[in-house]
Parts: sequence; structure tokens; C-alpha cells
Amino acid sequence: MKSFVYNGQPARVVFGSGTIARLPEEIDRLGLKRVLVLATPPQEAKARRLAGSLGSLAAGVYAGATMHTPVSVTEDALRVVAELKADGLVAVGGGSTTGLAKAIALRTDLPQIVMPTTYAGSEMTPILGETKDGVKVTQSSPRVLPEVVIYDVDLTMTLPVSLSGTSGMNAIAHAVEALYARESNPVINLMATEAIGALVSALPVIAEKPHDRDARSEALYGAWLCGICLGSVGMALHHKLCHTLGGSFDLPHAETHTIVLPHALAYNAPAVPAVMQTLRALLKADDPAKAFYDLAGRIGARRALSEIGMPPDGIDIATDRALANPYWNPRSLEREPIRGLIARAYAGEPPQA
Repeated sequence: MKSFVYNGQPARVVFGSGTIARLPEEIDRLGLKRVLVLATPPQEAKARRLAGSLGSLAAGVYAGATMHTPVSVTEDALRVVAELKADGLVAVGGGSTTGLAKAIALRTDLPQIVMPTTYAGSEMTPILGETKDGVKVTQSSPRVLPEVVIYDVDLTMTLPVSLSGTSGMNAIAHAVEALYARESNPVINLMATEAIGALVSALPVIAEKPHDRDARSEALYGAWLCGICLGSVGMALHHKLCHTLGGSFDLPHAETHTIVLPHALAYNAPAVPAVMQTLRALLKADDPAKAFYDLAGRIGARRALSEIGMPPDGIDIATDRALANPYWNPRSLEREPIRGLIARAYAGEPPQA
């Protein structure tokens, strides 16, 4: 066995159905008296109902979270935190809401309780990506790791089918990249393969039967494990491309990950034969990259960057930015192959090694 280093992330997880009822108990366990409930604009009503159920424990609601965690939004939220004298944060929603909670915590060190409604997985990581002037910058800090994560399957039952699929594919991407990360280790490999298997099984069922509770539970379980994977190892080409594309063109986060996943895996395939063999066995497919591309089609996800808002001249822009300050990657980054990868993803073509 090769040498390895494993760092476990200290976070408390409450998983199940109806676990939202344990929120007051978790707030009290942290010694908090005035929590600010965070949400996106579409989930403001849900956040206000939750705040109302907390009574005096809720300082108020801030429902301005948005994709890619713009610094301007964080600064506005910090003003509300100060005005309301909040001593903790409760984030209800997907990656956008979790990102805002993390950005606030980075600057204030306020405790966070996150209640995911999607399969983003970012709630289990000490990673924060913030956008300013069209550039997304990612950093890792223990200050942004949530203290408590409450997974309630009930909160995912109304997640639209389209978002369920892309959110789940986003989570799969975390686990796939963890398998070939520089810090890969036996513990994370076990979690990654378990997570991929759970989501690959659950997502097609959710696409056909959105209210299947067993499939929803399996998907949320897989997303939790994917989040642990992402938070425990470094990122490589896939995440570099997605951060570049999302920050440069304000593309929807989950859909970008869904589209890029097969292409990034195909690019790295020659450099990670053992990982590809693991994925072949897990997916029961000779070409894992093509299998993920087909899975995206099967669950009704869009597979072309051109369909989610990327402009035609973005191919060269993204290529240049992806090669600037690159993340570590198992295969060296070469301009023409990277450009070809992005061009295929733009057009929605199948991945090529």
C-alpha cells in the first residue's frame, strides 16, 4: 500500500427524516441566542417560516444569497449581521446559501448550522469560492467549515427533477476527482466509490419518480459522502474548469459541473489507469467518461455549455484562464487538448480521451 495522509474534518452531522425539528436543540447546543437565517430569494418564504418556528432564537432573515458567492452580496449580508447582532448562522438551501454562510463565517467566525435542500455537498467542506469582478477565487480555511449539518430528506422531496439531476451530478464530480486527487487515500476512496454508486443508482429513479423517498434518501446519503471527499482532498482539472467557467460567464453551478465531468475525466483517463478500472467496475461500462455523459442525458440534463449561457468566444477565454494558475492535475495541462475539451463541452459533443 502506498503512503498517504488522511485529515478528517470536524463536523457534526444529523441525518434522517424530520430532523429539521432538531434545529432548536442544535442551536442551544452551540450556545447561540440570535441566529440569522440565510436563503436565496426563491426560498425566502421557507426561511421566514423556519425563523418563525424558532421564536426568539431567530434574529431575522437574509434572503439574498446567489450563485458563485459574490463579495458584494457578502458585504451586504455582513451589514445585516451587525445590525441584528446575530451570534450564529442557519443556512437553508443549496450551494449558494451555504457559500454565503461560509463567506460570513470567514470574516466573523460565527458558528454555522447548514440545512441542505440539494445535493451540492459543499456543506461538508472547508472550501469557499468567492467571485469579484468576474473572477472566482477559491480558498480553504477551517473557519468556513460548518459546525453542524442537518440532513433532512424531507427538505429534498420537492427539489425539481432537473435540479435534482444536475445537483447530483455535481456531487458525483466531487467523488470522481477525489479518486485521482494528489491527496487520495484509502478512506476517501471507499467513500468516493460508495457515493458514486449511491448517486448513479438514485438519480435515474428520481428522474422517473421524483417522490420516491428511498431514492431521495440514497441521493442525499451519496451527496454527504461526496462532500466529505471534496473537503478532504485537493481539487484538480475538473474543479479548475468549473470555477473558471462559472466565474467568467456566470454559468449555473450544478449544470456546469454536470457538463464538464465527462470531459475532464476523459482528459485525465490516460494518467489514472487504476481509477478508470475502478470506475469501469463500478459503472459496469467500458468507458466511464461516456457513461457519465450518457447518465446526464438519461436524467434530462443539458450537456452543452452553449445551452447554459456560455458565449462562443468563451472557449479561448476559458482556455487562457484555465491554464493560468492551474491546480495540480495527474495529467499535465496542454493548451490544444484543453481547448479541445472545452470546445466539445461547449458543443455538447461526447467526451474524447
